[in-house]
Amino acid sequence: MVRRLPLAAALLSLAWGQAAYSQADPDNPTCPKAMNWSTYRQMRFTLDETGGHRILRVEGLIDEGAPDRLQAALAQYDPTKIDEIWVRSPGGDARAGNRMGKMIRDAAIPTRIPKGWACFSACNFVFMGGWARFVDEGGIFAVHMFTHIVDREALRSEVAGDKAAGTVAGIEQDSALLASEDNDFLIRMGVSRKLLTDVMYKQKAVADAGADRSTRRCLTQDELIKYTVATKRLD
Repeated sequence: MVRRLPLAAALLSLAWGQAAYSQADPDNPTCPKAMNWSTYRQMRFTLDETGGHRILRVEGLIDEGAPDRLQAALAQYDPTKIDEIWVRSPGGDARAGNRMGKMIRDAAIPTRIPKGWACFSACNFVFMGGWARFVDEGGIFAVHMFTHIVDREALRSEVAGDKAAGTVAGIEQDSALLASEDNDFLIRMGVSRKLLTDVMYKQKAVADAGADRSTRRCLTQDELIKYTVATKRLD
């Protein structure tokens, strides 16, 4: 079913985005204090027609079943008749995000993060699947350390002996595999691998008690172009 976005809702979304974007997060100074990445606990796919354009809105937490629902949405609405995919999400299942990005690339649909919307964590890979990618001024592309991080000493204090060692080893092995998968993904999508080495790898997974408590990094328009995350500067 095609749903038209009411004007009042669009204006409310715009006002929310302007207010949230104007307040910096004291712990993550490159990012706004509040990020509009949706509160949907399961990712939703909605086709809107706005100004004669057919937009597939992809919103909410990336759950394990999200790729299958994306595939169903693409089959229902016909990729050749979708002008853009708009994304906002706090992330979620990393491998599901990668799968969705590859599906979007295979469908040859551009992606966009509109003004006032935020795309974080696994959502980054959904967005980077677009054959053309746009982040509006006021749109947020936020990254963090993507690997599994574990406090070894805390884990060993809670789980005895070999079980703890096996859990740590399993997490580290899966982290290495995920890092390889993400590296391959960036190459396929034409995104600079320096996004991983210069940005993602340098973020802390957990805030410490020091002066720098940042665990997120929101890229500027210059950085989006520098790392070929966006294919055109929009400001």
